[in-house]
Amino acid sequence: MKSVLNTHTILHKSVFCIGVLLFSCALSAREYHVSVSGDDKGMGTEASPFKTIGKAAEVAYPGDIITVHAGTYREWVNPPRGGESDERRIVYRAAPGEKVELKGSEVITGWEPVEDAKGIEGVWRVKIPNTFFGDYNPYVDTIHGDWFDGKGRVHHTGEVFLNGKSLYEKESLEKVFHPVADKGIKDPEGSTYTWYCENDGQNTIIYANFYKRDPNKELVEINVRKTCFYPEKKGIDYITFSGFHVSQAATQWGAPTAEQIGMVATHWNKGWIIENNVISDSKCSGITLGKERESGHNVWSNDPTIDGSLHYIEVTFNAIREGWNRDNIGGHVVRGNTIFNCEQTGMCGSMGASFSLIEDNHIYDIWVKRQFTGAEIGGIKFH
Repeated sequence: MKSVLNTHTILHKSVFCIGVLLFSCALSAREYHVSVSGDDKGMGTEASPFKTIGKAAEVAYPGDIITVHAGTYREWVNPPRGGESDERRIVYRAAPGEKVELKGSEVITGWEPVEDAKGIEGVWRVKIPNTFFGDYNPYVDTIHGDWFDGKGRVHHTGEVFLNGKSLYEKESLEKVFHPVADKGIKDPEGSTYTWYCENDGQNTIIYANFYKRDPNKELVEINVRKTCFYPEKKGIDYITFSGFHVSQAATQWGAPTAEQIGMVATHWNKGWIIENNVISDSKCSGITLGKERESGHNVWSNDPTIDGSLHYIEVTFNAIREGWNRDNIGGHVVRGNTIFNCEQTGMCGSMGASFSLIEDNHIYDIWVKRQFTGAEIGGIKFH
């Protein structure tokens, strides 16, 4: 009888301790709010929201929810930590029923009209100090990487947008003043809205042909960030990213032998859920699920003496040495997203996409401008 009583007592104590632990975990989980009218010195509550998503990311811990309210947020969100499990995630979500835009661009004003020697009008110029771009200038950075083909010319990761529509970069100012429609693409007329850039060492100068539009009265944006939602560190697992409109980042070519950074990118992590987002107007890729840099970065371009497929085998073995296995990498869920106007892929991933569920995504208008090409282009391209 004594042993039976002791067993019941121990069982009751165990149940009580588990209940207390679960209750404590529930109490520790918080919901942070972000609003364009908020203040990063606030408390992150609904009554005193933060102003940036990045600030909420700094204070969020496993189990927390970050609710972002309507408006446009121009930032690169670089989560410093992730969740612990499927049950203890960090959730980033757009407030239900509200349109939340996360952009890799900035609005540019101060355009001045210019004309060529023949008196051709419609072209405008803006001079931007290089300090405006910080440590990354997309109008100096050029697209490059394994299996990339620039068709014999330079392409910058930067882009110019007029009322949300991207213009076509040209390799000379002459082609901005005298554009010729590209009849081999979906939107020949759109290809006559053109831009060109140059740099004098202190300033970035952008020329654009807006025809009869006054860029100081219209919405003109240029992309200035290489991504919109991407953790620089590895080990940022179990994140949910839901309900956002993401656009206009200066993404780089994502070869399977390189670090792949799309506008929304998981890095070399595990267990993300990316759902119900609208993702558009990436210079290269919309969503990327891998790869990291340590196992190799554009190794074929750095050593063309060996065939690219052999380099990829080498990279694969390097990834295994870096810990690529089911326990550490992949296992993502990507569902219900609408992805369009990306010039490399709607979604790509080298090894980091392994063990993932990809379903019910609407992907269209990929590689429609066709200014460059390469073997890594597609609606979805996984290795």
